[in-house]
Amino acid sequence: MSQSIQLKASDGFMSAAYVAVPKVSVRGAVVIVQEIFGVNSHIRAVADSYALAGFLAVAPATFDRVQKGVELGYTAEDMAAGIELKAKVEALPSPGVIADLQAAVDYAGANAKGKVAMVGYCWGGLLTWRSAELVRGLSAAVPYYGGGMTMEDESKRRPRCPVMAHFGDKDHWISMESVEAFKKHQPEAQVFVYEADHGFNCDHRGSYDVKAADLALERTLGFIVKELS
Repeated sequence: MSQSIQLKASDGFMSAAYVAVPKVSVRGAVVIVQEIFGVNSHIRAVADSYALAGFLAVAPATFDRVQKGVELGYTAEDMAAGIELKAKVEALPSPGVIADLQAAVDYAGANAKGKVAMVGYCWGGLLTWRSAELVRGLSAAVPYYGGGMTMEDESKRRPRCPVMAHFGDKDHWISMESVEAFKKHQPEAQVFVYEADHGFNCDHRGSYDVKAADLALERTLGFIVKELS
Protein backbone atom coordinates (compact mmCIF):
# COMPACT_ATOMS: atom_id res chain seq x y z
CA MET A 1 0.00 0.00 0.00
CA SER A 2 1.26 3.49 -0.81
CA GLN A 3 0.08 7.00 -0.09
CA SER A 4 1.15 10.63 -0.22
CA ILE A 5 1.41 12.48 3.07
CA GLN A 6 2.42 15.90 4.38
CA LEU A 7 5.33 16.21 6.81
CA LYS A 8 5.60 19.13 9.22
CA ALA A 9 9.13 20.34 9.96
CA SER A 10 10.24 22.03 13.17
CA ASP A 11 9.81 25.46 11.56
CA GLY A 12 6.25 24.61 10.54
CA PHE A 13 7.01 24.06 6.85
CA MET A 14 4.86 21.38 5.21
CA SER A 15 6.43 19.14 2.60
CA ALA A 16 5.15 16.12 0.71
CA ALA A 17 6.37 12.56 1.02
CA TYR A 18 5.60 9.27 -0.68
CA VAL A 19 5.05 6.43 1.78
CA ALA A 20 5.09 2.70 0.94
CA VAL A 21 3.79 0.36 3.64
CA PRO A 22 4.82 -3.32 3.78
CA LYS A 23 2.14 -5.99 3.70
CA VAL A 24 4.08 -8.11 6.19
CA SER A 25 5.28 -7.31 9.69
CA VAL A 26 7.29 -4.07 9.69
CA ARG A 27 10.97 -4.66 10.47
CA GLY A 28 11.92 -0.97 10.69
CA ALA A 29 11.87 2.05 8.41
CA VAL A 30 13.93 3.45 5.55
CA VAL A 31 13.88 7.07 4.41
CA ILE A 32 14.62 7.23 0.67
CA VAL A 33 16.23 10.49 -0.45
CA GLN A 34 15.70 11.53 -4.06
CA GLU A 35 18.15 12.42 -6.81
CA ILE A 36 17.90 15.84 -8.47
CA PHE A 37 14.88 14.57 -10.41
CA GLY A 38 12.32 14.72 -7.62
CA VAL A 39 10.18 11.97 -6.15
CA ASN A 40 9.59 10.52 -9.60
CA SER A 41 8.52 7.05 -10.72
CA HIS A 42 12.00 5.63 -10.09
CA ILE A 43 12.21 6.89 -6.51
CA ARG A 44 8.68 5.64 -5.82
CA ALA A 45 9.69 2.24 -7.21
CA VAL A 46 12.73 2.20 -4.91
CA ALA A 47 10.47 2.96 -1.94
CA ASP A 48 8.09 0.20 -3.03
CA SER A 49 10.97 -2.27 -3.21
CA TYR A 50 11.99 -1.52 0.37
CA ALA A 51 8.38 -1.99 1.46
CA LEU A 52 8.39 -5.39 -0.24
CA ALA A 53 11.47 -6.20 1.87
CA GLY A 54 9.46 -5.41 5.01
CA PHE A 55 10.40 -1.79 5.69
CA LEU A 56 8.16 1.23 5.99
CA ALA A 57 9.59 3.45 3.24
CA VAL A 58 9.28 7.24 3.27
CA ALA A 59 10.49 9.36 0.32
CA PRO A 60 10.35 13.08 1.20
CA ALA A 61 10.11 15.69 -1.54
CA THR A 62 13.32 17.59 -0.85
CA PHE A 63 12.63 20.25 -3.51
CA ASP A 64 9.39 21.39 -1.88
CA ARG A 65 10.94 24.43 -0.17
CA VAL A 66 11.73 25.93 -3.57
CA GLN A 67 9.19 24.22 -5.86
CA LYS A 68 6.34 21.83 -5.13
CA GLY A 69 5.46 18.73 -7.10
CA VAL A 70 8.74 18.28 -8.97
CA GLU A 71 8.88 15.08 -11.01
CA LEU A 72 11.52 15.06 -13.74
CA GLY A 73 12.82 12.52 -16.22
CA TYR A 74 16.42 12.00 -17.28
CA THR A 75 16.86 14.12 -20.41
CA ALA A 76 19.49 16.85 -20.64
CA GLU A 77 16.75 19.42 -20.07
CA ASP A 78 15.54 17.57 -16.99
CA MET A 79 19.06 17.41 -15.63
CA ALA A 80 19.55 21.14 -16.12
CA ALA A 81 16.27 21.85 -14.32
CA GLY A 82 17.23 19.53 -11.47
CA ILE A 83 20.66 21.12 -11.07
CA GLU A 84 19.03 24.56 -10.86
CA LEU A 85 16.54 23.38 -8.22
CA LYS A 86 19.30 21.72 -6.22
CA ALA A 87 21.30 24.96 -6.21
CA LYS A 88 18.29 26.84 -4.86
CA VAL A 89 17.81 24.32 -2.04
CA GLU A 90 21.52 24.34 -1.21
CA ALA A 91 21.35 28.14 -0.94
CA LEU A 92 18.62 28.06 1.73
CA PRO A 93 19.62 29.24 5.21
CA SER A 94 20.43 26.48 7.69
CA PRO A 95 18.95 24.03 8.48
CA GLY A 96 17.01 24.19 5.20
CA VAL A 97 16.08 20.79 3.82
CA ILE A 98 17.70 19.02 6.77
CA ALA A 99 14.61 20.02 8.77
CA ASP A 100 12.42 18.17 6.26
CA LEU A 101 14.64 15.08 6.44
CA GLN A 102 14.37 15.22 10.24
CA ALA A 103 10.58 15.32 9.88
CA ALA A 104 10.73 12.27 7.59
CA VAL A 105 12.88 10.34 10.06
CA ASP A 106 10.58 11.30 12.94
CA TYR A 107 7.52 10.17 11.00
CA ALA A 108 9.19 6.92 9.92
CA GLY A 109 10.30 6.03 13.43
CA ALA A 110 6.92 6.77 14.98
CA ASN A 111 4.94 4.81 12.40
CA ALA A 112 7.29 1.86 12.09
CA LYS A 113 7.70 1.76 15.88
CA GLY A 114 11.33 0.90 15.33
CA LYS A 115 14.71 2.07 14.11
CA VAL A 116 15.25 4.12 10.96
CA ALA A 117 17.83 3.96 8.17
CA MET A 118 18.34 6.45 5.36
CA VAL A 119 19.33 5.63 1.77
CA GLY A 120 20.01 8.39 -0.75
CA TYR A 121 21.06 8.66 -4.38
CA CYS A 122 23.24 11.29 -6.09
CA TRP A 123 22.26 14.61 -4.39
CA GLY A 124 20.23 12.43 -2.02
CA GLY A 125 23.46 10.59 -1.23
CA LEU A 126 25.05 13.86 -0.17
CA LEU A 127 21.99 14.71 1.94
CA THR A 128 22.11 11.24 3.49
CA TRP A 129 25.78 11.75 4.39
CA ARG A 130 24.98 15.09 5.99
CA SER A 131 22.02 13.55 7.81
CA ALA A 132 24.28 10.92 9.39
CA GLU A 133 25.77 13.80 11.37
CA LEU A 134 22.88 16.27 11.62
CA VAL A 135 19.63 14.27 11.84
CA ARG A 136 18.57 12.67 15.12
CA GLY A 137 17.18 9.15 15.23
CA LEU A 138 19.13 7.50 12.43
CA SER A 139 20.55 4.03 13.01
CA ALA A 140 22.18 3.64 9.59
CA ALA A 141 22.96 5.78 6.54
CA VAL A 142 23.68 4.56 3.00
CA PRO A 143 24.72 7.17 0.40
CA TYR A 144 24.90 6.01 -3.21
CA TYR A 145 27.35 8.08 -5.33
CA GLY A 146 26.76 11.15 -3.19
CA GLY A 147 27.91 14.08 -5.28
CA GLY A 148 30.08 16.35 -3.15
CA MET A 149 30.36 14.10 -0.10
CA THR A 150 33.96 13.18 -0.92
CA MET A 151 35.08 16.81 -1.07
CA GLU A 152 37.40 17.75 1.76
CA ASP A 153 34.98 19.86 3.79
CA GLU A 154 32.15 17.30 3.57
CA SER A 155 34.36 14.25 4.11
CA LYS A 156 35.39 15.52 7.54
CA ARG A 157 31.87 15.29 8.99
CA ARG A 158 31.38 13.15 12.08
CA PRO A 159 28.52 10.71 11.48
CA ARG A 160 26.52 9.62 14.52
CA CYS A 161 25.43 6.31 12.99
CA PRO A 162 27.10 3.57 10.93
CA VAL A 163 27.60 4.45 7.25
CA MET A 164 27.89 2.35 4.10
CA ALA A 165 28.74 4.20 0.88
CA HIS A 166 28.61 3.06 -2.76
CA PHE A 167 30.55 4.60 -5.66
CA GLY A 168 31.26 3.79 -9.31
CA ASP A 169 34.80 3.86 -10.65
CA LYS A 170 33.61 5.32 -14.00
CA ASP A 171 31.83 8.23 -12.30
CA HIS A 172 32.99 11.46 -13.96
CA TRP A 173 31.35 13.50 -11.18
CA ILE A 174 33.21 11.80 -8.32
CA SER A 175 36.91 11.05 -8.73
CA MET A 176 38.45 7.92 -7.31
CA GLU A 177 41.12 10.12 -5.72
CA SER A 178 38.43 11.85 -3.69
CA VAL A 179 36.88 8.50 -2.74
CA GLU A 180 40.25 7.30 -1.45
CA ALA A 181 40.64 10.52 0.53
CA PHE A 182 37.14 10.04 1.95
CA LYS A 183 38.08 6.53 3.10
CA LYS A 184 41.09 7.93 4.95
CA HIS A 185 38.92 10.54 6.68
CA GLN A 186 36.23 7.97 7.50
CA PRO A 187 37.97 4.68 8.35
CA GLU A 188 34.90 3.33 10.15
CA ALA A 189 32.63 3.74 7.11
CA GLN A 190 32.11 0.78 4.80
CA VAL A 191 32.98 2.01 1.30
CA PHE A 192 32.41 -0.05 -1.84
CA VAL A 193 33.47 0.78 -5.39
CA TYR A 194 31.89 -0.86 -8.44
CA GLU A 195 32.85 -1.08 -12.11
CA ALA A 196 30.04 1.31 -12.96
CA ASP A 197 29.12 4.91 -13.75
CA HIS A 198 27.25 7.57 -11.81
CA GLY A 199 23.60 6.61 -11.35
CA PHE A 200 24.25 2.88 -11.70
CA ASN A 201 21.31 2.02 -9.46
CA CYS A 202 18.69 3.77 -11.62
CA ASP A 203 17.13 1.51 -14.24
CA HIS A 204 15.66 4.59 -15.98
CA ARG A 205 19.13 5.84 -16.94
CA GLY A 206 21.65 4.76 -19.54
CA SER A 207 24.24 4.36 -16.77
CA TYR A 208 22.20 1.61 -15.08
CA ASP A 209 24.32 -1.42 -14.25
CA VAL A 210 22.31 -4.40 -13.08
CA LYS A 211 25.31 -6.25 -11.63
CA ALA A 212 26.48 -3.28 -9.56
CA ALA A 213 22.93 -2.36 -8.54
CA ASP A 214 22.11 -5.87 -7.36
CA LEU A 215 25.34 -6.25 -5.39
CA ALA A 216 24.97 -2.81 -3.78
CA LEU A 217 21.37 -3.59 -2.81
CA GLU A 218 22.38 -6.95 -1.33
CA ARG A 219 25.04 -5.24 0.77
CA THR A 220 22.70 -2.40 1.73
CA LEU A 221 19.89 -4.69 2.86
CA GLY A 222 22.29 -6.78 4.94
CA PHE A 223 23.71 -3.64 6.53
CA ILE A 224 20.28 -2.17 7.30
CA VAL A 225 18.92 -5.39 8.74
CA LYS A 226 21.95 -5.65 11.02
CA GLU A 227 21.84 -2.03 12.19
CA LEU A 228 18.07 -1.91 12.66
CA SER A 229 17.80 -5.20 14.54
